[in-house]
Amino acid sequence: MNYLWEEFNIKTFPAETIVFRDGTLAPELSTIVDIDKIIKIDRQYNLPVHIIYIGEKAGKIDINCEILVPDQQVFLTVKINTKSPAFLNILIKNTGENSVFKGRILVQNYTLLEINEKAGHFAENTGIFLNNKVVAHSGSETKLSGVAEIAKGCDSCESDINFAALAAPDAKIQFSPNQRIAAAPTSAVHSASIWRGNSDQIEYLRTAGFSGAEIKKVLEEAFTNDFI
Repeated sequence: MNYLWEEFNIKTFPAETIVFRDGTLAPELSTIVDIDKIIKIDRQYNLPVHIIYIGEKAGKIDINCEILVPDQQVFLTVKINTKSPAFLNILIKNTGENSVFKGRILVQNYTLLEINEKAGHFAENTGIFLNNKVVAHSGSETKLSGVAEIAKGCDSCESDINFAALAAPDAKIQFSPNQRIAAAPTSAVHSASIWRGNSDQIEYLRTAGFSGAEIKKVLEEAFTNDFI
């Protein structure tokens, strides 16, 4: 797993792994390889399951995961570049009581990007947390949509979908948060924000001799720092 750290700057940890590079399963980096279109976690593992999706991708991207067993931790790390129009659909279905899904999605968008996410809670005390960050470069257009669904009778769930974008001045950003809650959750959060360096930070970097391109790079690193 050092390979992923060195080339893609992704922190890894002891886990059962499912790794996709440029949209294709990489069996040499995966410990779970019997994967269909839907990633079904239908047995309990002693270690967390870590789904990793990395590289450059265009067109339609579907990441579907179903947790079917109780007491299982599943992590998703997505780190991709989109230099052609891309449509990223992430569907999480959690039917495993006490199971938790935590996703971190980082996309560098240079053109048109749509992210559509659905977090479905279908058992009590399930957790789904999706942390999204998009670096929206000049001239790009980004649409971010998320739906959290907590089914009837599925109390004490924790749901959190958040979107944050670091956007160039001429980039277009659209957020669409939605919740469908039919039970009493422990927490249900949905947030969206635009992140920019403040004037004091930018002036400090200019005073320190940074060029405009260098300031842009430093701000991007600050925005993405808690992801890598």
